[in-house]
Amino acid sequence: MKDMDLMFHRLDRRSFLKLSGLLGMSAAATTLIPSAAEAVRFNKQTMMVSERRLIMGTYVSMTLFHPVKDQAEEAMEQAFQEIDRLAGILTRYDRSSAVAFLNKEGYARDLPPEVIRVVSRALHYHKLTYGAFDITVKPVVDLFRQKLGGDKKDRPTEQELKALLKLVDAGKVGLHDRSIRFVESGMGITLDGIAKGFIVDQASELLASRGVENHLIDAGGDIRTRGKKEGEKPWTVAVQDPLKRSQYPDMVQMKDGAIATSGNYEIYFDREKMFHHIVNPKTGLSPHLASSVSVTARTAMEADALSTGVFVMGPGEGTEFINGLPSCECLVISRNGSQSKSRGWKSAAI
Repeated sequence: MKDMDLMFHRLDRRSFLKLSGLLGMSAAATTLIPSAAEAVRFNKQTMMVSERRLIMGTYVSMTLFHPVKDQAEEAMEQAFQEIDRLAGILTRYDRSSAVAFLNKEGYARDLPPEVIRVVSRALHYHKLTYGAFDITVKPVVDLFRQKLGGDKKDRPTEQELKALLKLVDAGKVGLHDRSIRFVESGMGITLDGIAKGFIVDQASELLASRGVENHLIDAGGDIRTRGKKEGEKPWTVAVQDPLKRSQYPDMVQMKDGAIATSGNYEIYFDREKMFHHIVNPKTGLSPHLASSVSVTARTAMEADALSTGVFVMGPGEGTEFINGLPSCECLVISRNGSQSKSRGWKSAAI
């Protein structure tokens, strides 16, 4: 599973999906959203309000269409505050957080409801993906950092990985009411492969509850759309080439939904990219058949978790897996550049 450092290490950790189509921009153009809020009258009835901030170790941008500028700006500020609040609760890097305490002690009770909700859904996706998505890969990712972080080049040995794999199994996470206990001493969880999607969803729900139905939130590649861009036009999202070339492999149009991407280009620990932030929980190694996986789903949390699971499965198995799920589609780009698409994946007609 991926340790996406969501909260908290590298800037722009996965700017894999680029918002496109704003104010007539072409999908291939770089979308720059200012660090301060900007309001533009789109037509007589609608204002477009946009802002980008550095939160969760990445850039989070929001674009809102609403008749009243002040109401849109107020709702946006509340949404950014909610993102900041939830990031503080779900991070494992802050020693004062509930997740950090759980990882240290192996047991915690009276946990925040947000932690319980995210862990509960993570355990659901663990079962749904036949174990490919697993929040207990933390010990393996920590080993990667320890052996390969910075200028280190000490690759993990087979014996080291084999020893840690005894601690990797989300089935050994006991959840009861507001308490969580690890069955094995030394276990730990990372919510990095699911928490950012959850946070984006919550921010979207807050905007909708404030009457801002038409909006897009992009948190470093976890994207949630609601309503429409303007008029009756859907939002257009471009999937960036994992090789960082100028063209985009594909584009999709969305109204109410989400898209997230997992890729081996995001965070890696060695120059050869043999050890990166996505870990196969069965082998302790990073999978290498795919370069990136984009998944569309009903929520950003679902897309976030499933994109990791499909990456671990590989292009063939992962695409067939998505074909069996309702309301989900995927685009998998293999290491050789070939593409695998689920049956219902619809490219945007631009």
